[in-house]
Amino acid sequence: QVQLVESGGGLVQPGGSLRLSCAASRNIFIFNLMGWYRQAPGKERELVATSTRTMRPNYADSAQGRFTISRDNAKNTVYLQMNSLKPEDTAVYYCNAQTSSGNYWGQGIQVTVSS
Repeated sequence: QVQLVESGGGLVQPGGSLRLSCAASRNIFIFNLMGWYRQAPGKERELVATSTRTMRPNYADSAQGRFTISRDNAKNTVYLQMNSLKPEDTAVYYCNAQTSSGNYWGQGIQVTVSS
């Protein structure tokens, strides 16, 4: 069983920054892919960023240049550094982790960008 626990969300003004953390209950090296997705009210869940086991990142166009995903294998944690936040970044952010046999989700954390 794998548990993913997100933290670091909250309310931030436009142009501000937040860092999300996702702590896994197991050594994250077992995951082929880890990443972040988000879901805004009335919209489908969408990819934000992913990172392979070898730390190769992939970003949605909306995140490119503003967000950075990173993994700390020693802490079993994946991060999402979000800069230059916009109101349209407001959503529930979900951590995701994948193995060859499983696909796991965190419970989600709210990020609100508003003045």
